[in-house]
Amino acid sequence: MGGFETGHILSAVFLGFIALILLLSLGGQRLRANMQAAATWALIFLVTVAGFGIWDDIKGQQRQSVFTDQGRIELERHRDGHYYITLDVNGAPVPFVVDTGASEIVLTMQDAQRAGLDLDELRFLGRASTANGEVRTAPVRLDEVAIGGIRDGDVTAFVNEGEMSQSLLGMAYLNRWDRIEISDGTLVLIRE
Repeated sequence: MGGFETGHILSAVFLGFIALILLLSLGGQRLRANMQAAATWALIFLVTVAGFGIWDDIKGQQRQSVFTDQGRIELERHRDGHYYITLDVNGAPVPFVVDTGASEIVLTMQDAQRAGLDLDELRFLGRASTANGEVRTAPVRLDEVAIGGIRDGDVTAFVNEGEMSQSLLGMAYLNRWDRIEISDGTLVLIRE
């Protein structure tokens, strides 16, 4: 928890403590009515705080639309400025960040395992330069990469031995599409 969040929590606890002292100091007949009112306001406060706490999660869910009959995929830009897509890799759903700065498809170790690749058989012979420095990579062949009814077979990819938060969908895959358009916060992949 960051200092900013801790400060807010401590402030809320302090204000609650002050309110409780004020309620108790009123005493007598009005104590029960005041406690009920305090409980009602506390519930309203908690619901409001919880709503704000999950708002970013609700808002952050990006839309991925696939129009198979039109050979078209639409991705909304996420609040962090990136585009995300989930593809079926060897039949398993794998989330990717679309990365036009990456040359290849690069899988995390976890996503490679999810896609049915045997991690013990990988040979990390390649090297790649990343923002975090140089990492070792292992070339692999993916039997199938699919989204909706759009399928590509025998796709070259690499498994990154280093730490990655998410698999990357680079230009080797994006170049399989006839057009890539970005407009008004939507990335469109079109295959004619």
